[in-house]
Amino acid sequence: MAGRSKSVRDPVHGYIEVEPALLPLVDAPLLQRLRWVRQLGFAYLVYPGANHTRFEHSLGAMHLAGRLCGQLELDADVTRAVTAAALLHDVGHGPFSHATEPFLVSRLGRTHQEIRELVEVSGAAVLLDRAGIDPGEVCRLVAGDHPLAGIIQGELDVDRMDYLRRDAHYTGVPYGTVDAERLIRSVRMTGHGFAIDEGGIAAAESLLIARTLMRPSVYYHHVSRIAEGMFALALHFHLAAPGGHESAAALLSSDDGGCLQALLASHRPETRALVRRITTRQLYKRAVYVGHEQVNTAALPTGPDQGYALSAAQAIAELAGVPPDQVIVDAPPFPRDLSMEVRISHGAGTVPLEERSPMIRTLNETRRGQWRLGVYAPAGVREAVEAAAVEHLHVRPATLQERLPV
Repeated sequence: MAGRSKSVRDPVHGYIEVEPALLPLVDAPLLQRLRWVRQLGFAYLVYPGANHTRFEHSLGAMHLAGRLCGQLELDADVTRAVTAAALLHDVGHGPFSHATEPFLVSRLGRTHQEIRELVEVSGAAVLLDRAGIDPGEVCRLVAGDHPLAGIIQGELDVDRMDYLRRDAHYTGVPYGTVDAERLIRSVRMTGHGFAIDEGGIAAAESLLIARTLMRPSVYYHHVSRIAEGMFALALHFHLAAPGGHESAAALLSSDDGGCLQALLASHRPETRALVRRITTRQLYKRAVYVGHEQVNTAALPTGPDQGYALSAAQAIAELAGVPPDQVIVDAPPFPRDLSMEVRISHGAGTVPLEERSPMIRTLNETRRGQWRLGVYAPAGVREAVEAAAVEHLHVRPATLQERLPV
């Protein structure tokens, strides 16, 4: 396609080149909206520098996707489709990123990876067509329904390679070290999908270690989880009112600022109060915060389950004698094992990464030990909520070892 590429200065990767075919997509409203959606949701309440956005992350993922396509020697048309998919892979996110994911599923019937309708309605499909890129192929890449989807989403994908380094940069947390260049150079195509050669094991381990260390420090920091839980409860009250379903699509397609302003003007007083607390950082406190040894994890949902959290919070509020907007239950999915899709080129075939890296077992044990069930409430009712939560959730007393700092 005729035209000149554009260079964008990025604090993580240096200069990023955007090829002419993709420039109209970068300037399209569908992607420009991501300038106003924070990458880390409410982590800025913990790390004041964490104000980076999904827009710059999308540029970084596109950059790394192009590098990986070059390493795999994919042809120009395939490379263009993959880099377009990396550029658009986050356009399906709602305000505050993952904080609104459950509402996308329950209200709009889609996840953030299902972008076909957005691409068509926004006009991005026309832009892709003009660039000689099949919009359907791009949507399949983002949704994971494509042989090359592992470039965009997998255990060692360009999405993770970018966000770990970027999130570490903006939070100042020194755990997101990933040798992306070495990892990209080690990736190979096999008859069973992607694999890395043995020289890339250390680089793969660096990514998995970074993910493990960033979880409790950034992604599952209790303050971020509390703010996210308060926001989700505020949004639940707002959408549960008459007419809420009709307003869900508009609200979930807005950006962070637009969503907060809409909730601050909500006709539900619970919603207004919760959002005012968030914007002034008057957050709820931890009433219960326990690991898997103290609860029956088999009785918890295996994935994100808004219904479970709401019903458990309501039951605890009734036991504690407090209003339902003063209890939040946070039961994250129990961590699955790392490296399920990562294989190492070995001789004429491939072997699972864990066979070549004894570190994986340790990392999986660490991730299980990091898991926490949280129940949050205002400081004034924290003790009453704690007692009710311990009773309702059958929380076992901690042993001496479990009381030691993690």
